[in-house]
Order: sequence, then structure tokens, then C-alpha cells
Amino acid sequence: MVLSSEKAPVLLIRGLLRESRHWLDFPALLTEQLQRPVFMLDLPGCGVLNQQNSATSVPALRAQLQQQWAERYPEYQGKAVHLVAISMGGMLALDWALAAPQQVKSLALINSSSAGLNPFWQRLQPRNYLKVLLCLLAGPLQREELIWQMTVNSPLQPDVLKQWQQWAIENPVSRINALRQLWAASRFQVTQQPACPVLVVSGLADQLVSPRCSQALANQLNAPLLTHADAGHDLPLEAGAWLAAVIDQNLNEVYRQYNCV
Repeated sequence: MVLSSEKAPVLLIRGLLRESRHWLDFPALLTEQLQRPVFMLDLPGCGVLNQQNSATSVPALRAQLQQQWAERYPEYQGKAVHLVAISMGGMLALDWALAAPQQVKSLALINSSSAGLNPFWQRLQPRNYLKVLLCLLAGPLQREELIWQMTVNSPLQPDVLKQWQQWAIENPVSRINALRQLWAASRFQVTQQPACPVLVVSGLADQLVSPRCSQALANQLNAPLLTHADAGHDLPLEAGAWLAAVIDQNLNEVYRQYNCV
């Protein structure tokens, strides 16, 4: 399939301790659904950039991501991008849209949150406090098992977990970078509404971040909220086809209203 370079691309942004490979087959699903280019980047400290230091604030992390986007895809500079982001990635996407509105055509925010809208025990549910601590202390194999328990509501998929563990061995996230990202996410607060269209998506079975956070975010941003009854935090993994269809059917309607090609 040949995709038109005239269409604004989609950039996928993952969250805490995750790299671009954790999107699994979702980029292909979204490419097919939207018929436009879909790209991914790793945050400093994760994936192929695991040797770099993560910044300690969302604006600084966003700036690192912006610079990486400009350097890796110069052909798209000067052309606004559609951002699809999950968890902490949603915070980066929001900050990007507010800091450089000319660079962002739309936002799709998946299971994200903001300080000031919900108490900390909803942004990170208490059942996970011990598991988060263990994640910081554990080796890569146990860490990925714990992350699965917190982020996936459906039955264990051993092949996928094995992939996660292999990636964690290949590109380990250091404890200091994990703490840097946690600190950045904990302090992020959205106080303005971006100029571009926004869609908020939530898994109602999210055991890591309360679905109330997506509800509050949608209210704050005056954005539509779409929910999946059974999916957890890693909604692209559990309901990828549904998510791709939601972004297509709902956001494309908004794109057309705003003449967002």
C-alpha cells in the first residue's frame, strides 16, 4: 500500500517505561484504517534511546521529543501532525499542542490524566503502589510481569509477555530514568484547552489509572469521551482494532469540521 505524503502524518507516543515496539501491531492497524503515514518515536531513556537521560518534566520531555521528530523526519517539518498518545504520552501530546499549536492538528488521548483534576490515588490507583516500587527494584523479567498485571486486563498472552521481557533485556530502562519519568508525570497539570480537536479514550477496566481521570480530562478540555467496557490501561494491546476504528470514525469527523486534512 502506497500512502500519500500529502496527508498529515500520525505520530504515536507511548508512556512510562515503554518503547515504540510496545505498540505491537497497532501502527499497522491505524495505517490501514486512516490511510495516512503513522510514525513512532522512543522517549529518551527508553527503547533505542535507553542510554540517554529522560528529562524530569513533561515540557522538557516534550522538547526532547519535538527535536527528535524534527531530526528524524525533516520531510514533515512545516506540516502539522496528528498525535495519538497513551498515558504519560498523552501529557506530552497535550503539552506539545499547547506549546506549538501550529505543529499539531489533533489529539487522541488514551487513558491519560492531569494533576489538579484528580487526586493522586486516582492517577495511580493504590492497589499498584507496591507493584510500582517492586518495578523499580526488580530485574527486567519480573518488572515486565508486574507491568502486565497493572496494565492489561485480559488473560495473559505468554508470547507477548516474552516479547516485552526480551525488549527489556535488549533496551533496559534504568531506575534513575524510571524515577525521572514518574516525577515528570506526577507533576504534569493541564490548565488550558488546546486549539486543535481533542478526543479522549478510556478503558473502563483500567487498573492502573482510574477511568475518572479520562472523564475529568474530557470535561476540562471540552472533548468527547469514548470508552471500552472491558479493556485496561494498555488499550491498544487489548482492543487495537476497536481503537483504530474509534479514531477513524470519530476524529475524522472532527478533522473534516476543522478542515484538517
